[in-house]
This record gives sequence, structure tokens and C-alpha cells, in this order.
Amino acid sequence: MTGGLFTLGEAMGIFVADGIGPIEQARGFTLAVGGAESNVAVGVARLGGLATWLGRLGPDSAGSLIAGRLRSSGVRVLAVPDPAPTGLMVRYRRSAQFIHADYHRAGSAGSRLTPADLPLPELESAGVVHVTGITPALGDTARATVFAAVEAARAAGVPVSFDVNYRGKLWSRFDAAPVLRDLAARADVIFAGPDEAAVLLDDADPLDGLAKLGPAEVIIKDGGRGCTALIDGVRHVVPALPVTAIDPVGAGDAFVAGYLADRLAGAAPEQRLRTAIAAGAFAVTVPGDCEGAPTRAELVALTGSDINR
Repeated sequence: MTGGLFTLGEAMGIFVADGIGPIEQARGFTLAVGGAESNVAVGVARLGGLATWLGRLGPDSAGSLIAGRLRSSGVRVLAVPDPAPTGLMVRYRRSAQFIHADYHRAGSAGSRLTPADLPLPELESAGVVHVTGITPALGDTARATVFAAVEAARAAGVPVSFDVNYRGKLWSRFDAAPVLRDLAARADVIFAGPDEAAVLLDDADPLDGLAKLGPAEVIIKDGGRGCTALIDGVRHVVPALPVTAIDPVGAGDAFVAGYLADRLAGAAPEQRLRTAIAAGAFAVTVPGDCEGAPTRAELVALTGSDINR
């Protein structure tokens, strides 16, 4: 791969309960795949970019499902075989407003990534290397792999993208903060929600505070309020698009994919942000983690205009 997205992390099989209500009242489940990094890879591929995902998969049906779904979405899959089981998630919508997820990932194949798994030529020829704050929380070797990938990219002059993606079920704010700040300091591009930015900062303004850590491109994802950004010293504010929200899961990853796909294509910052907003908006209109990742044509249909002009 030359010039595309390279990302790494854990992808999981997901059992999504049908309907709304307590899980014991579910009449059935839909089998899906998810994972922040793999979602971004799918999103970039759907928008016409080159995308490679690296991860460990177990010798089970969930591992086969993940590899097959990602490949069918146009993602180049570098799957490292592992004897441990592939991680699973059970997700249900307790009410129209609240989504609950149970993770079964302790000791999973995906959590056992090691620096030796990294294909350095792939990293060094990428257009951008994207990591998140989820994988470092999965274990010592997974954390070491993320940092090794970031350092290899930096040494080769490849831009590093970092989505904070703080997960309180995986580690405490106290444990996460120094690791996430360390990654932020090594990143060229950083994405965070307002609450996630607060994990890294004290009382600083999110844009200025994250920029002071090192990234030249700081993007604050704020859901229905749109986004704000500080890119090469210039502030941007882009409102959200009005849509009928069905499922918020995966919207943040679609946003990141939209921004990175346009960055890889050489688009100007304002255009990257408009595409990111549109991709995130489209994603919430479709159930699932990466099922809502749009194509370019679908973004035109959503916005009523060609956002790439």
C-alpha cells in the first residue's frame, strides 16, 4: 500500500439485540462487526480511499466474519492468526435514549497485538497512520504496539492521526490520562469529544489545550452541535446537518473517516470538515457500527450538493 490509511486495533464480533428494552425481552440478535479502527478503515474505503487494517483474529467464526466483512467493504486486511478467541460484544438499546454494551474481550486475540506484528514497510509507505485510545487500554503488548507504530510512522515522516476514544470500562481516567497525553504529543491530527478532551486537560479550552500538546490539527467532535477545529492555527466551526437519528453508534468513526479520506485526497481543511460532518450525519441514520459508512454519492444525496466542489 502506498499513500493510503494504515490503522491497527481490535475488531470484534457484535451481537445486537433486536428492538428496544431489557435484553431478556429481546426476540433475536443481529450479528455484526465493529471496532473503532476497523470502522474508520471501512469509512475511508467507502469514500474511495485506500485503507489497510491490521489486527489479530482468533480461529473462530467471529474472526472469519470480521475478515470477510472488512474485505467486502474494500479494506485490505492484514490478519495475524492467534490461538485466543476473537473478542465479542453484546449490545442492546435499553431505551430509545440509552445503549448498553457488555464486552467479552479479556485475553482476546485482538488484545494480544505485539510490536513484532507491525509490517514496517506498510507503515512507512502509508499516507497516514491512524490509532485510537482504545487499543492501548487492552494490555501492555497492545499499548507497546500502538506506540511502536506511531514512532515508526514519525521516523518515516508519515502523519499520525489519533482519536482519543476514551473508554471508561477499559481503564480509569487516572490511568488513561498520561498515556493519552503521550500519544497526543506524538500526533499530527487529533480527534476528541469535549468530555474526552477533558481527560487529557485540566480546565483548558479543548482546542488550545490539545494544540499545546503538539498536534497541528485539532478537531473536536460534538455530535448534534457539529464540530470545531484548530488547523494550522486557523479556527473552524462547522454546524451539524439536520437528520433523523436512528443509531449514534459509529458516527464518530464515520466523522474521522470522512476527514481522513479528504485529507488523503489533498482537500482543504474546510472541505475535510464538511465531509466529516456529512459522513457522521449519514452514519446516525443507519443502525450498526460501520454499516452506515457512506459513499461519495450518498453524501451528495444527503446534502443535496456536491460537497467536494
